[in-house]
Amino acid sequence: MLKDHNCGELTKADTGSTVTLAGWVDRRRDHGGLIFIDLRDRSGVVQLVYNPETNAAAHAVADGFRGEYVIRITGEVAARPKETENPKLATGYIEIIAAETEILNASLTPPFYINKEVEVDESVRLRYRYLDLRRRPMLEKMTLRYKMVKIIRDFLDLRGFLEIETPILIKSTPEGARDYLVPSRVQPGKFFALPQSPQQIKQMLMVAGVEKYFQIARCFRDEDLRADRQPEFTQFDLEMSFVEEADILSLCEELLTKVTRELRPDAQMVTPFTRLSYAEAMARYGSDKPDLRFGLEIADVGDIAGRSEFNVFKQALDAGGVVKGILAPGCADYTRGQQDALRDIARTYGAGGIVTFGLGEPGSDLADLTMDTVRSQVSRFFTVALVREMAARLGAAAGDLILLVADRDEVANTALGALRLEVASRLKLADPNLFHYAFVVDFPLLFKDAASGNYHPMHHPFTAPRPGDEALLDSDPLKAGGRHYDIVCNGYEIAGGSIRIHDAAMQRRVFQLLGYGDADIDARFGPLLEAFTYGAPPHGGLAAGIDRMAMILSDAETIREVIAFPKTQSAVDLTLDAPSAVSPEQLRELHLNLTQIEPD
Repeated sequence: MLKDHNCGELTKADTGSTVTLAGWVDRRRDHGGLIFIDLRDRSGVVQLVYNPETNAAAHAVADGFRGEYVIRITGEVAARPKETENPKLATGYIEIIAAETEILNASLTPPFYINKEVEVDESVRLRYRYLDLRRRPMLEKMTLRYKMVKIIRDFLDLRGFLEIETPILIKSTPEGARDYLVPSRVQPGKFFALPQSPQQIKQMLMVAGVEKYFQIARCFRDEDLRADRQPEFTQFDLEMSFVEEADILSLCEELLTKVTRELRPDAQMVTPFTRLSYAEAMARYGSDKPDLRFGLEIADVGDIAGRSEFNVFKQALDAGGVVKGILAPGCADYTRGQQDALRDIARTYGAGGIVTFGLGEPGSDLADLTMDTVRSQVSRFFTVALVREMAARLGAAAGDLILLVADRDEVANTALGALRLEVASRLKLADPNLFHYAFVVDFPLLFKDAASGNYHPMHHPFTAPRPGDEALLDSDPLKAGGRHYDIVCNGYEIAGGSIRIHDAAMQRRVFQLLGYGDADIDARFGPLLEAFTYGAPPHGGLAAGIDRMAMILSDAETIREVIAFPKTQSAVDLTLDAPSAVSPEQLRELHLNLTQIEPD
């Protein structure tokens, strides 16, 4: 080794010893002859002292040091003078008196500060990701991610799971997003696909008798990106035989509790995990991945609003719709512009708009509320008794703002769910030090696309129908429940899974409902269906997003912050300049000819 100690691990106990260190120049200070260098490696920072009176040769070399130079130094660990101690630094009570030193490699001036937290355009950070990763906040996120994966592996190893790698080059099958395709050189005109998940393969492992499988799997989806999504991502994959839903959820609650408490011992958790049905989550929070760190629950006020003289509400209710609302606490004095911004959000999610009621002044009593103190563009259609009744239904106080949406139930829920998050963000209602996990269960097995009229799986086509609902697949498929469950935390879905179909006939029936003909089923899913005819055990599993879990636990704003070399939102790797063109020779080897096709 070029060093015998790490910079951040030296303490007063090392005083008087001679050490050899290597790392990067974090900061250089010249104090009238004495040169002080903060030397950084992964473990931390330590102060070096170069004195021209005691070692002129070392001092002369140090005079050429600049930021991010890679250097090596041998010197004696000494206690710092009392007045220069730095209790904020782990090594703040000692310094290294340099005796020998050398430059291992020089550095250009970096495009941004490594040792300071300053605002830097993300594209620059991604272009020079190898420099960005030197920064302490990024290193801490990478370390947290590593520790999280290690906890998962150790936890499952103790419980009898086998970690088994599955292929990266597989058959293209519909999994909900576009596949990344890989042309075969030795099989002209044929393609592999990169796995969106190891779904069929892990089910085959259950048929194989593995019984308890897990994997930290690389997955790929060619889909539109956002803050918590990447084209390639890492998935914690788990599958078990001879289990029910409760067995898997209990195991995952234990694992997530351990992960959270070990990595964020300062944080608060709600245990046992909250359990919500899909219908309940949508009705109360307008989302199947609700943020439960605050209230602002949606309430149905249709029975109250229907007694007003406001025709918009009456027409929505007569058409079979709903009138629902939420609170914006303390926001009764919102300006027209602030309310218009909320209306725009509701319209983004399909609602025609919102109706608002500002309830008097903070500190007053709702019992004293009059229509003169209610601020609403539709107040003339309401009595004070109706407004008070709506306020009571929503748990409002004086000074609060009521936001109402009249529309179809699913539109009202979704729009109000988005408004709920916006209000909570504006008012900073979500405790950043609280991790509120929840299970969302009792999903429908299928839904119908309004435009095409086709059935689609609510989760994926391998999810088993709820026991007793199998006959509904022939009579009324939309009423069939699915054995699907999600795990959510602080407004993010972090895991999803199901009890799987393990009977070939039932699996074929579900594929048929999704519009596949028998020939297509055999071509796409034949190996899995064949496997089911050889004694497939009942089984189920779950997949969790490693990137998303790391993002939540590290308080990162996007998953790009917890991935060493991520893609941009346009799926570009700025560090390696990928994707890129390939040579004509490579295309010929793959039997490919490129033709530019204009989009429709």
